[in-house]
Amino acid sequence: MSAHHSAPPVRRLGSTDVAVTAVGLGCAPLGGLFAPVDPAVATATVDAAWDGGIRHFDTAPHYGAGLSEQRVGAALAPRGRDGYALSTKLGRVLVDHEGQWDLWAEPNGKRAEFDFSYRGAFASYHSSLERLGLGRIDIGLIHDADDHRKEAVEGTYRALAELRASGEVGAVGIGMNSTDAAAEIIEATELDVALIAGRYTLLDQSALDRLYPLCLDRGVSVIAAGVFNSGILADPKPGATFNYAAADPRMVAKAQAVAGICDRHGVPLRAAALQFTAAHPAVASILVGARNPSEVDDALAMYAHPIPGALWHDLKAAGLLAEEAPVP
Repeated sequence: MSAHHSAPPVRRLGSTDVAVTAVGLGCAPLGGLFAPVDPAVATATVDAAWDGGIRHFDTAPHYGAGLSEQRVGAALAPRGRDGYALSTKLGRVLVDHEGQWDLWAEPNGKRAEFDFSYRGAFASYHSSLERLGLGRIDIGLIHDADDHRKEAVEGTYRALAELRASGEVGAVGIGMNSTDAAAEIIEATELDVALIAGRYTLLDQSALDRLYPLCLDRGVSVIAAGVFNSGILADPKPGATFNYAAADPRMVAKAQAVAGICDRHGVPLRAAALQFTAAHPAVASILVGARNPSEVDDALAMYAHPIPGALWHDLKAAGLLAEEAPVP
């Protein structure tokens, strides 16, 4: 393990037996998101996470049309199966496709299509097992059902609930961006976990209004992704991306104001971003995406970086953080 940090603590999801580390590795970049990733670098990235104490790995068929699952499965193959938690997602099936597709830089002969049907869920599950080289999945998540809530509840969720009952999936949840859509599905189902991207960050605390209180009330553990809002909280310069689109000037100005207060306290913006999101009592784990070992090491160092309480006080005093937001 690297010298600059200790292993992240372990937390249980909902009322299940599935445990995740408080920092998990988001493996979308390993599917060639925006730029190709050498398979050897993908393996080294998973190894760096393991060496840093990370024991939760999150992937999906959508990520590189199966490439991320293949690479994560290959990298984890030498590890004891009971030593980590693996999450993947259902709600898309892969179909044949020539050439590059969507945001994925490595043509794989496939692309993903939405399918929230009951049968589609089982097809997705078994295909994922094959690509991962595994016999079971710890965490099964309904993926991007923001605009397909009814089908997802009647189809994908029903299949996942059966897989959970049979012990083939340890915990069942959603992986989404919209807080209202996520809340609707949580109210209609019995979920263990909600993976929510970009809705509880230094720039966007919309999950405070309805979603996080609902999760606490129903015993649904949150895995928080997108803690940098896709880039702006890692480097708040003009032209930065906010939730995968160009950030508007007001958002850049807000990020720069947050960064200025961090600078005054000698704290990297990335450290404040990670630790703020992790501090909410609904959050069991934060996911950090990484495409190489140095990005993993940086995330773990930022997660462990000392932050004075005065920094959070100053952010609230400047009106940059919701007054009711819990802080570390």
